[in-house]
Amino acid sequence: MRRILLTGGAGCLGSNLAERFIDAGDAVYVLDNFATGQRASLPDEHDRLTVREGSVSDRWTVDDVFTEFEPTHVVHSAAAYKNPDDWATDDAVNVGGTINVVRAAEAAGVRRLLNFHTALGYGRPEQVPIAVSAPARPFTSYGISKQAGENYLAMSKLPWVSLRLANVTGPRLAIGPIPTFYTRLKAGKSCFCSRTVRDFVDMEDFFAVVDLALADEAPTGRFNVSTGTGHSIREIFDIVVQHLGLPKQDVPEVDAGPDDVEKVVLDPSETIAAFGWRPRYSFADTIRRMLAWYDTHGVTTIYSHVRRPEGHGEATR
Repeated sequence: MRRILLTGGAGCLGSNLAERFIDAGDAVYVLDNFATGQRASLPDEHDRLTVREGSVSDRWTVDDVFTEFEPTHVVHSAAAYKNPDDWATDDAVNVGGTINVVRAAEAAGVRRLLNFHTALGYGRPEQVPIAVSAPARPFTSYGISKQAGENYLAMSKLPWVSLRLANVTGPRLAIGPIPTFYTRLKAGKSCFCSRTVRDFVDMEDFFAVVDLALADEAPTGRFNVSTGTGHSIREIFDIVVQHLGLPKQDVPEVDAGPDDVEKVVLDPSETIAAFGWRPRYSFADTIRRMLAWYDTHGVTTIYSHVRRPEGHGEATR
């Protein structure tokens, strides 16, 4: 039985993985400070699940968790991102917290450490799709701090994998244009679209690459997780309008803000070659599966790691 420490395990990715690991027979220990994650996203009680409130930025807490749980694997999903001006918290969690987890994992001799990184680590790319070998040029607090955390991980003696993620779409997604458009259009509120292009990967395809990356003999290093195709934010808006049965409508479009990037599309070719992984779900299917989940479960709090353009209030994205 694997013993998996899941940092940030109450967030969207973490909570979905916690359920998946428990169903697979693993013992799971979730460490989360609930700054953006929700305790209600995790099972109430399970004999193979332990939940602890605390931050990876606290080295004593991290060391105590490793001593108590003795993990065989670590999935590092914890991240600070909700306030682009709070550099200190981003640094404490995304840099210092990653160092704490890496050092504790080294001391414990874990079999595998899987880290989640953001595509914003590439900054404004010279070309798209972005190869995993492209230079890292982040320019936001979130991107800079996440990139620094990955850089420290790469200096470790651990068997590690860092997945540079496109927009993973699935249960409990609480960031970005999909939940924003869904909630605002359903409430009869106005929206706008940024003139940006993103790539979206279904949660089930994300699960598949995580399973492969956690295998003992799997390749190590940095890998992009994406379908490799980009889609405009306006395309998402149109799918949401259609899903809600609303008449086709015009929507204001604005340029990307100063802390945003016009086009972010990752090239997954090296991931496909290394793991034999290939995404199965199309863009339209991915978005519609997400909207169907909202129909049943609703949307809770929505977060963003970019500032709202001036003059557009809450009608974000």
